[in-house]
Amino acid sequence: MRILLTGRNGQVGWELERSLAPLGEIIATDRATLDLADADAIERFVREAKPDLIVNAAAYTDVDQAEAQAELAMRINGVAPGVLAEEAKRLGAWLIHYSTDYVFDGAKRAPYLESDAPNPINLYGRSKLAGEQAIVASGVRHLMLRTSWVYGLRGRNFLLAILQRAQSGAALRVVDDQIGAPTWCRQIAEATARVVAARTDVGGTYNLSAGGETTWCGFARAIVALAGIETVVQPIATADYPTVAERPRYSVLDGARLARDCGISLPDWRDGLSRCMAERA
Repeated sequence: MRILLTGRNGQVGWELERSLAPLGEIIATDRATLDLADADAIERFVREAKPDLIVNAAAYTDVDQAEAQAELAMRINGVAPGVLAEEAKRLGAWLIHYSTDYVFDGAKRAPYLESDAPNPINLYGRSKLAGEQAIVASGVRHLMLRTSWVYGLRGRNFLLAILQRAQSGAALRVVDDQIGAPTWCRQIAEATARVVAARTDVGGTYNLSAGGETTWCGFARAIVALAGIETVVQPIATADYPTVAERPRYSVLDGARLARDCGISLPDWRDGLSRCMAERA
């Protein structure tokens, strides 16, 4: 199987290149080799590569900056997935794409189901929803995996930011009224590889995120505790930490459908964090 992987240098993409390697020939791309902001370049690359499976792990992920770079974010997150989908359909290939809990508005107070109506409250969420809709509209065989609060030991993410500040000795003030499920990128990649290896006919939209729930403050406290860093983590309200883009107050995803259809469920978020921090150590 020829597998075209986008976003090889991203958190999930880096892990996917390793998790998918035993399953076929990997054609892994980064921004330099395949610019997802360029629809024509996507068409040319896919037609030359002729993959059996496209795994789109690339995205515009800066939630705040997306408000100022709306056109670019929409091209990468909204338009490019549709182009990949059309090209995959033309080849008879399968498309796996990653989306986000931020397609929801956070008004719900129970874990979101795949069937719940999206209602993004920021540009990033709207751009990711546009990508979802473009894939569905194409009619391509696809698997859409919505995940949440992704972190790892590479790139830019909440875990690394907290560790950097804690190691500097600074007291931490962290939002304690936004609730989600931190998900280790390694577990996302491992779960994806299991689905591909099973070669089932599963398709459509599925939630893929860690079990349980916490706040950003709770996540930060768990990080510094596992790192053995003694520092104060002060809980604050969202209003005390204004950001350019609004965030959902509650964005936990229900993973029951993936467990039922694929036999895959991620453990509690603390498990993933423990594994990740053990690898760091």
